[in-house]
Amino acid sequence: MDKKLDRRHFLTAGAALAGSLLLPRAFAAGGGERQRIAMIGTGMRGQVLLKELLRRDDVEVVALCDIDPVMLGRALKQVEKEGKAKPATFGEDGDAQAYRRLLDGGKAGKLDGVIIATPWEWHAEMAIAAMQAKVAVGCEVVAGVTLQDHWDVLNTQLKTGTPYMLLENVCFRRDVMAVLQMVRAGLFGELVHLQGGYQHDLRAVKFNNGDPAKPYGSGLEYGAKGFSEARWRTEHSVRRNGELYPSHGIGPCAMYTNINRGNRFTRINAFATKARGLHDYIVKQPGGAQHPSAKTQFKLGDIVTTTLACENGETILLQHDTSLPRPYSLGFRVQGTDGLWMDVNRSIHIEGKSKPHQWEEFQSYQDKYDHPLWRKYASRAEGAGHGGMDFFVIHAFIEALKAKAPMPIDIYDAVAWSAITPLSEMSIAQNFQTLDFPDFTNGLWKGRKPIFAL
Repeated sequence: MDKKLDRRHFLTAGAALAGSLLLPRAFAAGGGERQRIAMIGTGMRGQVLLKELLRRDDVEVVALCDIDPVMLGRALKQVEKEGKAKPATFGEDGDAQAYRRLLDGGKAGKLDGVIIATPWEWHAEMAIAAMQAKVAVGCEVVAGVTLQDHWDVLNTQLKTGTPYMLLENVCFRRDVMAVLQMVRAGLFGELVHLQGGYQHDLRAVKFNNGDPAKPYGSGLEYGAKGFSEARWRTEHSVRRNGELYPSHGIGPCAMYTNINRGNRFTRINAFATKARGLHDYIVKQPGGAQHPSAKTQFKLGDIVTTTLACENGETILLQHDTSLPRPYSLGFRVQGTDGLWMDVNRSIHIEGKSKPHQWEEFQSYQDKYDHPLWRKYASRAEGAGHGGMDFFVIHAFIEALKAKAPMPIDIYDAVAWSAITPLSEMSIAQNFQTLDFPDFTNGLWKGRKPIFAL
């Protein structure tokens, strides 16, 4: 870093993600060295991220890989529509290992990075292969399925030194980033308790009729007869019981509490309710009671509640709630000695500022503490997926590559956040036992300091 640069002018993904500083020039719009990026997985999530890559002048999408010809074809049409050069393609032959041929370009120095947006069970294997090929990884959540997956991904990154970023977009949500500014400014006092989760009715996502034109709620098929997420995601609800999707909730909470940077998770337990929602959804559809899916025994509890204890005394509560009718919410709550924020009612209460025992509207606080990245790039984020968050998560990954800077959501963040899933499964399977949380940093959390530019 140029020591002559005024520290106040640093823009940072780390300020949003409890991570590392990047220089202002690293966040310059466009320009600079073009990054040669490949994508493994061009399904519906992959296409959203591909859109953000294609919008950038500093990215060349050089390769795409998918074994689904429909999705690969849609991705190629995206590239063509943007007037970009046609990338090399892999997977048309249905070979599930085709991604390894794509990564040969990394070994030859032809790739700077790869976006992995495949079903969860492939993430660890593909990320490990990419890092071994010296190709920087931007991996969609989650980092792995089993606890061993997480150790393997971590050890590969430490051995190879290849950059790895978990593409957790909620860390870039505008209100989440504003609350980070407020936490750093001490507005809530000392933090005591936090909450978050994934509370999203996915019933129409987990079932369809297998028609690529109707991916949501068009039928009751899943697995081999389903399409898109119904083809693979529903199987996790059949076989597993735990906090299956933790990073949307835990990511911001981990930022606020400096996890892996002066703090860490120490203990975890999880509870699951009975499983009724998915079966109930099936039998309420026309002909559903006679459909083969009605015989499926789902293992995933309708609501899974996970609690984490932190070294510095905070508790964090997560809830996974995807099988019952409900509006979307991540259920954030940040509470300290001086007040709290809750996103469900978009309200805040600060002792000495708010009227006693009354909520205030959050908007004026968000405007005051709006993060510098949103102030600078809000117009560029318009039209991006998930209210602009997808622009920022891709932006952070690409700019870190260009600056050769540490990834803002790094390997330690990735494995700590994602390992909540297998650990919650273990807790539930062991009659809701409280378990020790592994220290993936091997003690480094004590000396890793958060760097913020406020």
